Amino acid sequence: MATATFWVLQSDLARLLLQTGWVARLVLLILVGFSILSWAVIYRKYMAIRRAREHTDKFLESFRASGGLPEARPLVSAFAASPLAQVYAAGMKEVEGARGAAGKNPHFPADSTAVSVALQVASAGEIAQLERWMSFLATTGAVTPFIGLFGTVWGIIDAFMGLGESGATTLRAVAPGIAEALIATAAGLFAAIPAVIAYNYFLHQVRRFATRMENFTLEFLARLEKAGA
Repeated sequence: MATATFWVLQSDLARLLLQTGWVARLVLLILVGFSILSWAVIYRKYMAIRRAREHTDKFLESFRASGGLPEARPLVSAFAASPLAQVYAAGMKEVEGARGAAGKNPHFPADSTAVSVALQVASAGEIAQLERWMSFLATTGAVTPFIGLFGTVWGIIDAFMGLGESGATTLRAVAPGIAEALIATAAGLFAAIPAVIAYNYFLHQVRRFATRMENFTLEFLARLEKAGA
């Protein structure tokens, strides 16, 4: 019984879509495009953040087990997806550059301010990388409900204009047109809800990475001062 009801609803929905006007079809096409792109972005970002999180956990564990800052350099290539590994690489580049300028003295104390700036710049770059395409998800979540609402309003206007031309005054005469119009609102919400949920999830993950990079910067500088003491 439930299966039969489902297929009846499916056929009714298909019939309504075929009866929609060109404006409603254009609105639905735009919403479908937003939905497909947002799901593609969600999938790619989820996989990228998941990999970055796994590499970061392993990098931190190995970094803390290493004897000193130079000994951790092989970890950069081993855990390249980790933002912390890239921050470490930027810090070590600054440290080695300062020591090279001092005659390649391995015991020369690098300028901690310059190293701190290099770490912060690298952290900002990694955060920007993590935030890629998040603005598209925010735009999808904010705009698609209004696009759907526009399609609904247009469809209702069209339905009432058709009602006036036909001279019919019953609910049965206007109900199909209103049902067609409401499909646009449903499509807008279908595109917006996953995008908003994903955006908030990714934003939380980016903030966690930002906190971990701040803590790692302090840990890196502490090791640097200890090595130069």
